[in-house]
Amino acid sequence: MINRRTFLAGATTVLALAATGCATSTATTPSANTSPTAGLATPTIGLTYIPNVQFSPFYVAETDGMFTAAGVTPTLRHHGASEGLFTALAAGEEQFVIAGGDELLQARSSDLQLVAVSAYYRSYPVVIIVPADSGITTLAGLKGHTIGVPGKYGESWFGLQVALQTAGLAEADVTIQEIGYTQQAALTTKKVDAIVGFSNNDAVQFAQAGFATRSLPIAGGDVPLVGICLITTAAYARDNPATVKAVAAGMLAGITSVVADPDRALTVSASYVPGLSVAAAQAAAKATLTATLPLWTGSDGTVNGRLDGAQWTSMADFMAAKGLTAAKVDPTPAFSNAYLG
Repeated sequence: MINRRTFLAGATTVLALAATGCATSTATTPSANTSPTAGLATPTIGLTYIPNVQFSPFYVAETDGMFTAAGVTPTLRHHGASEGLFTALAAGEEQFVIAGGDELLQARSSDLQLVAVSAYYRSYPVVIIVPADSGITTLAGLKGHTIGVPGKYGESWFGLQVALQTAGLAEADVTIQEIGYTQQAALTTKKVDAIVGFSNNDAVQFAQAGFATRSLPIAGGDVPLVGICLITTAAYARDNPATVKAVAAGMLAGITSVVADPDRALTVSASYVPGLSVAAAQAAAKATLTATLPLWTGSDGTVNGRLDGAQWTSMADFMAAKGLTAAKVDPTPAFSNAYLG
């Protein structure tokens, strides 16, 4: 079981904590507006780790009544730093969670019956980041170099496996160093030659800090991994189809609104993200949001929650081949488009 969420990498965490003056995050950060509307379902949606502008579609959907219009009044809950990704969902303390499709598939290999009911990100955000003046200009150039990764779990680790395969390299061809959430310090002090990071997080934070970097895509074409999705349990989806449809519809309406008006999304997010009224935090959040916008849309620029069966099959094959699941997991029951309008 994954014990730490990698959706928000350490650089953003450090900046956010500095902006808020907090030393730790609480296990639960309630919604800014938690007053239920009579007669509507009130599921809890897990927004993993600390409040961040990357969750702005949920903040906007709640603030602007998009969830209510869809027929649901959810509670938004942020996880604590050491909380398991799917722990609250499995315990029935949450009914939905935002997590990677690859993380879901790994959990299903451990008999946790989860199902993705909508895409959140339409593309995979993991990249390999090197200093701008590095001689490493291709993934093949990583051979013989040290690569920093938070740990051998989660999307950073999965993305590194894709990058090595793309480059025709084995793990033995590089030195993999587990650096926790110290990507910025590790790369700027040359403790490592490259890091595995996120295009809408680590790369942005390096730029904000004035450290020039270059990002290398982990695949030359389609990445054989499914990114962030809206996830629930198979049992909850079976027993509460109307609520699942309503949550997916509200979330997608929120994404559409954020893509159309990112400045308003920043304004709304200030009510949810501590410290966002500080100028430096605002600048960082705007840069992060700008880098996140392309992840929410398809190649045609539209918002669409549909999940691609071929991509899920490719992911199941890849994860089994790399030992990321004990055996190949049948991807068919792991996702559904039945709850999309």
